[in-house]
Amino acid sequence: MTTLSFLDADHLTGPSTARITQAKRAYTTRRVPLAAMTHLLTGPQPVPQAGDLMLARVNKLGKHASLESTVSRRSALFVGDEIVVACAARYAPDQFDAQLPASLAPCHLAAGGGVAGLVVARHAGVGAPTEIEPIGLLCDVSGVRANLARCAIAPTVLVPQRQPVTIVSLGTSMNAGKTTSAAYLIRGLTRSGLRVAAAKVTGTGSGNDPGLLRDAGATTVLDFVDAGWASTCGLSLGELESTARLLVAHLAQPQVDAIVLEVADGLYQRETAALLKSPLFQALVDGVIFSAGDAMGAAAGAQWLHSAGLAPLALAGTLTRSPLARTEAALATGLPVLGLDELSAPATARGLWAQAAQRRTAGVAA
Repeated sequence: MTTLSFLDADHLTGPSTARITQAKRAYTTRRVPLAAMTHLLTGPQPVPQAGDLMLARVNKLGKHASLESTVSRRSALFVGDEIVVACAARYAPDQFDAQLPASLAPCHLAAGGGVAGLVVARHAGVGAPTEIEPIGLLCDVSGVRANLARCAIAPTVLVPQRQPVTIVSLGTSMNAGKTTSAAYLIRGLTRSGLRVAAAKVTGTGSGNDPGLLRDAGATTVLDFVDAGWASTCGLSLGELESTARLLVAHLAQPQVDAIVLEVADGLYQRETAALLKSPLFQALVDGVIFSAGDAMGAAAGAQWLHSAGLAPLALAGTLTRSPLARTEAALATGLPVLGLDELSAPATARGLWAQAAQRRTAGVAA
């Protein structure tokens, strides 16, 4: 973890506890205690690192006119507000392509959950990002930077023989229906009498998706923020594997019968593709449901997954709104196509769980 050099220390100011208390703190920073944010590191020298906490001032409102708080409440933003956010990159084809800030120069609120990034491109249908001016990086009294990784859940041992049956929700892209499909599957598994835990393994920090999984009936819900990341964009394969294994290890409790995971973004996204092809990740997964917006996306995705060794159990997602698209997808893939009502039906959900359990017993790929 980054500590200060003597040059950095020349720009260490504080205390700032009262100032931080009055600032609007983002969801991504929820695990970091105030004791880790008593001083500010300012000046031209500091280079933000992924997960560093930044105090910034809102200069101009744009796409994100509110900030998701530590308790997942949307707090309206005003020009001049001071906010506490986490430095990270972002990958969102429907919104922003943002890089990790390279300095404390003006940058952007790249995600409403609290990500400070430098937006380099955006979807044509999305407005300009909210502009923010960094005031400084937050540190403790010893000059150690406040970083999400320092407050991550503790490492724990995963015993594969005791891991509950695990199903992962994947999709073609953002907004294909991955999270909603995962939530309705959790609902169906819970209604069938199974105890379910869940996690969002990759993506950009926000409480919306974990909240939906919790509302659907999952007894324990974690996300990559709990593992120390504001965003998984730009992580190495080793970091992605460690994150997935850490989250599953914490969810694999004796009272849990099933784990439902979501991997964000589409199969062509760099981090997603690398993780799904990883033997370590595949060893964690017993079954896959795949969401798509149309039949061709479903067929191409199913073929990609087969070639990667992750044959899907079923198709789902926004394509199920169209009877014609459902028929096309079923004919093209030979897979069942399940709408939300079907995923939440106890018999259907229990059947998917049983198929995944059978694959584990048989020792075949998910």
